[in-house]
Amino acid sequence: MTVQHPILNYKQSGTGENIVLIHGLFGSLENLNMVAKPLSERFCVTSVDVRNHGSSFHFDDMEYKNLAQDIIDLLDHLAIDKCILLGHSMGGKIAIQVALAHAERINKLIIADIAPVSYPPHHVEIIKGLQAIDLSKVTKRKDADEQLSAFVDDVGVRQFLLRNLALDQAGHFSFRCSLPDISLCYPQIMKANELDENSIPYQGKTLFIKGGNSNYILAEHRAKIAELLPNSKAKIIQGAGHWLHAEKTTAFNKIVLDFINIH
Repeated sequence: MTVQHPILNYKQSGTGENIVLIHGLFGSLENLNMVAKPLSERFCVTSVDVRNHGSSFHFDDMEYKNLAQDIIDLLDHLAIDKCILLGHSMGGKIAIQVALAHAERINKLIIADIAPVSYPPHHVEIIKGLQAIDLSKVTKRKDADEQLSAFVDDVGVRQFLLRNLALDQAGHFSFRCSLPDISLCYPQIMKANELDENSIPYQGKTLFIKGGNSNYILAEHRAKIAELLPNSKAKIIQGAGHWLHAEKTTAFNKIVLDFINIH
């Protein structure tokens, strides 16, 4: 049985050729603002909230084929025939799955710091920590940060995660993302991209952008990348980690624009 879902929450800015931006795990469409803003001066940029994130719908399934279908449903809703697709981390895997199943909808593919491979679970403490936050004791973000610090050492990572906290009119905090669904679906999110009976390798131009200090894209991933995305190349941003678009915004945006401008 096919389940019909609402359309993903999105934000659009600018005019011109269509570019769609897809954020990573525990993110939201705001995470790629520093990419969307300059691109919107020349393109029509659509930033999306992935299901169970931001203001999008919640559902207990995050198989990549279904996350990809969410993007296609949004493209149909917006009457976008073809677009450039840019995804970071989990969003990169979603973008890859869209290209494998619907190559005719994609002009170019840009993948930020992820490979189409399976990864060992490495967000377990983060999920545990977020679930352990007692929101009844949170009157300001600092309260949540202190609780989360028992599970997550890195203050920058905590700040990123706690962007998911929303304050209602009564002054109560809640999570915008669906922690129960993300936790349940976490094994699906760690899976590799795969071909199925409805997909073929994507022959279009593909660019991987890797953070020089990140270990998400490794030499041993080349075979899988070549199998699924044979027309791909890579750029490395030295001195950047996994959040390369935020750490080295100018360099990241230049690489993206240079790739888009190549015919």
